[in-house]
Amino acid sequence: MKTILPFKLIIVTGALAAILTGCFNNSDSTMQGMDHSKMGQSMDPKAADKPGQPAGGSTSKNETLNGKEINLTAKTSNLDVMPGKTIPVWTFNNSVPGPEIRVKQGETAKINLKNELPDPVTIHWHGVPVPNAMDGIPGVTQNAVQPGQSFIYEFKADVPGTYWYHSHQDGVNQVDKGLYGSFIVETADDKVNRDYTLILDEWNSAGVGNMDMSSKPMPNMDMSNMDHSKMNMGGSAEQPKQETQSTMDHGNMNMDTTAEGSPKASTMAGHDMNTMYDLFTINGKSGEAIDKLIVKQGEKVRIRLINAGFMSHNMHLHGQEFKVTATDGQPINNPGAITDQLIAIAPGERYDLEFEATTPGQWYLEEHGKEAPVKGMKAMIQYEGSEGSKDQANETAELPMLDITKYGQASQSKFSLDQNFNLEYTMNLNTEAKNGEQVYTINDKAFPDTEAIKVKKGDLVKVRLVNNSKTDDHPMHLHGHFFQVLSKNGKPMEGSPIIKDSLNLKPGEEYVVAFEADNPGDWMFHCHDLHHASAGMMTHLVYSDFKSNFVNDPKAGNKPE
Repeated sequence: MKTILPFKLIIVTGALAAILTGCFNNSDSTMQGMDHSKMGQSMDPKAADKPGQPAGGSTSKNETLNGKEINLTAKTSNLDVMPGKTIPVWTFNNSVPGPEIRVKQGETAKINLKNELPDPVTIHWHGVPVPNAMDGIPGVTQNAVQPGQSFIYEFKADVPGTYWYHSHQDGVNQVDKGLYGSFIVETADDKVNRDYTLILDEWNSAGVGNMDMSSKPMPNMDMSNMDHSKMNMGGSAEQPKQETQSTMDHGNMNMDTTAEGSPKASTMAGHDMNTMYDLFTINGKSGEAIDKLIVKQGEKVRIRLINAGFMSHNMHLHGQEFKVTATDGQPINNPGAITDQLIAIAPGERYDLEFEATTPGQWYLEEHGKEAPVKGMKAMIQYEGSEGSKDQANETAELPMLDITKYGQASQSKFSLDQNFNLEYTMNLNTEAKNGEQVYTINDKAFPDTEAIKVKKGDLVKVRLVNNSKTDDHPMHLHGHFFQVLSKNGKPMEGSPIIKDSLNLKPGEEYVVAFEADNPGDWMFHCHDLHHASAGMMTHLVYSDFKSNFVNDPKAGNKPE
């Protein structure tokens, strides 16, 4: 659940000041006959005179990039979300989402990042088990890339699946502005005919309300003296309230600014979620502006769903019998065919859906809920040769939710609840008031005061996650590792072994997960509602037998969330 007003403000087209744009195309966008999601709006890019300076123009159409060397340029632009709605955005290669990067399993990917933004930036490869030095965490694994500077990320893509990349420098703001894209690791024998990627997100179209746009300098961040954005609720924590978005009253925001004067998430005293995020998008478009997903009868179709926002979305695939074949890129064993069930996708999570195209017509893939923005999160699956739509949207209908703990077929797995572990650790997650500010805590402490999980290479680790917050979801993401989900609310998993890197805990829920410490480094473990992370809900997974070569630059303005 988002809890701080974001940067994103929708303005009527034509009233927007011109902002920098550009496009850097460095690779062939065809993928051997597979149709990938189509994003953005094409136009001739205009180069900027120097980094961070505005120029006219809109975002370009999203590309698919492959090959062993990829160029990404971070720059500002304008995104036409739908007719009459334009957003000032931050982009990779002048598109939102950024280019879809596709590599083959076993290939070494080399990504050259150039920063033409007014603020420092990094790239985190969400879910990809990269070497620690390539994880993109400012103040932990690298110094933030300054305006006008470049950085090279290079790593071997060993584990196939659906991943994504995003800025981890001041991520609470920079991801909110559009600095993200998909990263797909393909197997050599992939058999699907169509392969679409849909990235879900939320934006604000009503303005920022009452804000104190006070500017304060970005702190010089290292991992021992971090000054994170905190949220001041102006009252006691955890006041009882309904869990629905429509009943949450938030207002009176106090926000500092980024280098160019845009609002930066910092402090707040309550908010109305619907006025904050009242426009939902798929691949940077909303409603009728979303590209149709073209299929042909008899084809095998995959749809990769990625949640780049800070809210959960319940997705419904109409008219098809489908299977959920993977979560967070990791396969589900013998998944069963399902129809008319909702797939809940929390921030940071990914789900792969697959179906045989056997029901000609036009069918919705849509979010379900009662809030008005839900209506904009609809993609249309269109069979070739089918005219008109026989399908009807039913976004307010209450449908059963897929229970991933009971889905698929049980099989032998690496971990079990009753085995011996080298380390057992409990993370009690909560929403608290400390020193007049609302913070999000792990074991009653806010980062950087949270206790690190200390391991040695080869350790088997069991973690008990408990959400004690009364109203807040906490989608927890572990860097550099996959974990196996062993139980939910005290009940062992009944279906396929579930391997993930991001796991959502609703209020009152408890999960037990396990992983092997097999990737030495200094890794983050945090909530992927980045408002919660920036206000305290993150910690480290630290290998005691690992020595980093990273040297923190106190002038870099490192801000890991």
